[in-house]
Amino acid sequence: MSILKKSKKVFRYCLIGGMAAVVHALVLLILSKSFPLWISNLSGFLVASLISYLGHAIYTFRRETNGKRFARRWLILQFSTNIILASLLPLLFSSIKMLGFSALIFILTPTLVNALIWNFAAKFSLRRNHLLKYPPILHADDLGLTSSTNNAIISLAKEGKIASASLLVNGTAVNEAIQLWKENKSIELVLHLCLTEGPALASNSDTKGLTNGQGSLKVSFTKLLILSFIPRVLGIRKRYEDALYQEINSQINQFKFLTSINQICIDGHQHIHLIPIVLDILIKLSEAKEITWIRTTYEPLPTGLSWHYWRKIFFNGGLIKWFILQWLTIIAKPKISKAKIRTNAGFSGILFTGNMSEEPLRLGFKELQILKIKPGETQSLILSHPSDQIIREEIFRLSRFPLSKRFFSSKWRKIELDALRRFKSKNTKIIYPDE
Repeated sequence: MSILKKSKKVFRYCLIGGMAAVVHALVLLILSKSFPLWISNLSGFLVASLISYLGHAIYTFRRETNGKRFARRWLILQFSTNIILASLLPLLFSSIKMLGFSALIFILTPTLVNALIWNFAAKFSLRRNHLLKYPPILHADDLGLTSSTNNAIISLAKEGKIASASLLVNGTAVNEAIQLWKENKSIELVLHLCLTEGPALASNSDTKGLTNGQGSLKVSFTKLLILSFIPRVLGIRKRYEDALYQEINSQINQFKFLTSINQICIDGHQHIHLIPIVLDILIKLSEAKEITWIRTTYEPLPTGLSWHYWRKIFFNGGLIKWFILQWLTIIAKPKISKAKIRTNAGFSGILFTGNMSEEPLRLGFKELQILKIKPGETQSLILSHPSDQIIREEIFRLSRFPLSKRFFSSKWRKIELDALRRFKSKNTKIIYPDE
C-alpha cells in the first residue's frame, strides 16, 4: 500500500475515532453529573461503539468491506472487550480526583483497543471478499442405509450436486447402493465407519462388549470417549481396543470387497472415527489397509447467519456438539498429519446436523471457499443427510439402527434433498491442491 493510501486510511480512522471519542466524552461528562462514574462511562462507550462500528466498516475500511458492515462477531468482541474496560477502569482510577485526566484515560484506552479490533476485522473482511480457487465439495452421508437414502444420493450425484458419499457397509440397503453406484460411478465413495448401531460384521466372540444379544452394535459415542482417557494398562481398555480393532478391520475389508477400491478414505457414523481410541486404531491400520484420507471437522462459525438460526443452534445442542468435535479435531489433526494421511481443510454440517437447509448451505459454502488449504489437505467439505421420504417398510427394517430410525423419519431429510437440488455451486469436483 502506498504512503498516500496509508495516510488517507489513517486520516479516515482518526476522523471516525475522533467522532466516537468526542461522543464518548460528551455522554460521559453530561451523565457524570447525575450518575455514578461507571454508568456514565459505560453509556458513553455504548453510544461511541455504535458510531465506531458503522463508521469504520462503511468509511475507514470500505476497500476491505466493500462498504458493508463488519461481521457481528467483531462487534461482539469489541463490545465484550470494551464493557470490561469501561467497568474496570473507573474502579482502578477511582482514587484520582482529576475528572479530566480520568476521562482521558477512559476514552483513549478503548480507542487504542478498538484500533486493533477493527484492523483485524478489516483483514477478515478482505479475506472473505477475496475468494480462493478451491471451493468446498458437497458430500452426503449414509449411502446404503435405506433404499430412499440410496435413491436420493445417487440422483444428486447424477445431477452433479454432490461429489462424494459415505457408504455404510452394514446398512440395510448396502448391496442396492453398490449396484446403483456401479451403474453410474459419478461420485467418490468413503467408508462410513459405524460402531454405534446396526449389525456387527466381525464375529460375536470378537466384538464382545460392543454388541447386544442380537449382534447389533451398541457402544455409544460417550462411552468410547471416556474409554479413550482410561490408562492402557487397565484391562477394560485393552478388551475394548481388541474388539474395536476386529470390527474396524472387518468393515474396512467389507468396503474393499464391495467397491474394489484399495486406497480408501474413511469417516464415521456420528463422527465416531474422531474419538481417540478409534482414531488410534485407524492410524495403526492405515499402512496395511492403505487408508489415505480421514475426515476431520474443523468448522468455522458462519458469518451472516440470522439470529433465528443461532437460537436454533443453541437450543438443539448444535453448539455443544460443535465444541466437542472442534476439540477432537484439534487432537486428531496432528496424529493424521504425522501418519502422512490426508484430511479436509474445513468442514460444515455440525452446527446444523440434520438441518442443512438453504441458508446454512449457502453460508457454509461461502465460509469454506475462503479457507486456506495447507499441504496435505484436500478441499473443505459440506455435509448433508438427504433422503426421499422413507416408507413404513424401511422404518421397520431400521430396528437395528435406533439412532438413525428417528433421524431418517424426520421431514428434514426431504428438506435437505430439496435444498441440495436448488443449491448452485460453482464446482463439485474433488481437487488435490498440493499435487
